[in-house]
Amino acid sequence: MNLSPSTKQITLAVALSAIILSAVFAAGVFIGFERKAAIEQVSGVSAPETGKPSEVDFSLFWKVWARLQEKYVDRSHIDSQKQVWGAISGMVRALGDPYTNFLPPEDTKQFQEDLNGEFGGIGAELGIRKEVLTVITPLKNSPAQRAGLTAGDKIIKIDEEVTTGLSLEGAVRLIRGEKGTPVKLSVLRNGEEAHEFTIIRETIVIPTIETKELGNGVFYIRLFSFNGPSPQIFREAVGEFLGSKNTKLVLDLRGNAGGFLNAAVDIASWFLRAGEVVAREKYGDGSEDNYRSIGRRLLEDIPTVVLIDQGSASASEILAGALRDVRGIKLVGQKSFGKGSVQELVELDDGASLKVTIAKWLTPSGKTIDGEGLEPDVVVEIKKEDTEEGKDPQLDKAVEILKEL
Repeated sequence: MNLSPSTKQITLAVALSAIILSAVFAAGVFIGFERKAAIEQVSGVSAPETGKPSEVDFSLFWKVWARLQEKYVDRSHIDSQKQVWGAISGMVRALGDPYTNFLPPEDTKQFQEDLNGEFGGIGAELGIRKEVLTVITPLKNSPAQRAGLTAGDKIIKIDEEVTTGLSLEGAVRLIRGEKGTPVKLSVLRNGEEAHEFTIIRETIVIPTIETKELGNGVFYIRLFSFNGPSPQIFREAVGEFLGSKNTKLVLDLRGNAGGFLNAAVDIASWFLRAGEVVAREKYGDGSEDNYRSIGRRLLEDIPTVVLIDQGSASASEILAGALRDVRGIKLVGQKSFGKGSVQELVELDDGASLKVTIAKWLTPSGKTIDGEGLEPDVVVEIKKEDTEEGKDPQLDKAVEILKEL
C-alpha cells in the first residue's frame, strides 16, 4: 500500500521506555553480617550492623573479604568501595530478574541523564530474554534499523566485551556514546552464524505516531511509544479519524516497546467504558491494583484490529491485552515480547540507586504478560522477501479481517 502518510513526530529522549518509574527515598543500605571471633578485624567497613537480618549468617562474606585483603597479589589495587558495589550487584543479580538492578553512582547519573535529555546511541530498544541481551525493536529510521538490526536479534558482543552476565544498564552504557562514533555489535539471528554490525551513533529522536488512510474505509494509526505526550497526540489522531469518512481502524503497535502505564490507560479509554479494567497490577504480597478506563468511548463501536509483533512490549501489551479481553478485538501478527513488570527507582546513599521490580501486570482476564507475551489470534509472519519487496502481509491481513466486520 503505497500511500503517503500524514506523520506526526515529536522529539523525545528516554532511556528505557519499557520501564515505569516511581521514585522513593531510602536512608541507605548496608550489608549486615554475623560477626565471628575469627574475622573481627575487617578493614574499610563502616556501620556493619545496619540492616542485618538475624536469620542470615554473613560470616563467609567477611571471611572472603578478609582473605582478599590478606592474600591478593595486587593489594594496592584493591578498591573497597568497588568491592561493596560489586557484592551488592551480585546479590541483586541472584534474584534472576533482568529488570532489578543495583546502579552505582556513575550508572545512576547516566540513567537519569538519559531520562531527561537526548542521547547518542543506535536507536534500539533492548531487553533481556532468557538471560541473553536481545533487541526488542529498532526504532523507525534509526541507525540500528538502517544497519539491518531486527527484533529478536541476540547481541553477544559489544565491541570486544561479551554480553554474558551483563546487566541491561551495563549494555546500554556500552552502546551509548558520543554522536558520530562507531560501536560494533556481534549478533546471532535464527540459528545463523554471528553477524557483525558497525553502527555510527546518532542523537536519537523517538517518533510517536503515524496516521494514514488505507482506502476502503480503513484508517491506520501506528503508535511508536507510550511517552508523556502520547495521550494528547493520540487524541489528535482520533479526531483526524472521526473527521474522515473512514469507519474502520487498524491500530499498529508493532515495534512499540512501551512506556508509561497512564498513557496506555488513557488510550485504552477511547475504546472502553468508564470503570472497565485496563490492567491489573499484582504485588509480591498478593494484593492487586486495578487500572480502569475513564470512558471516552468514542472508538467503542469502531471495528478495529490490533497489530503486534515481538517488538511490542510493556504498555503495548497492556493496551493490546485489554482491547482483546474487554472488546474482543483481534490481535494479528506475531507473539509479543513479554515485558510485563513494574520497576521502582529507590535512591540510595552516595548517588547510587536500586531499580527493583515491585509488581507484575496481568490483562483484565488475569493473563500474565511478563515472560509470556501475548499470542496473536491470527499469526502472520513477515518473511525476508516481504521486507525486500516492501510488502506487509500483517497489515494486509488486518485489512482483510476488517472487510469482513
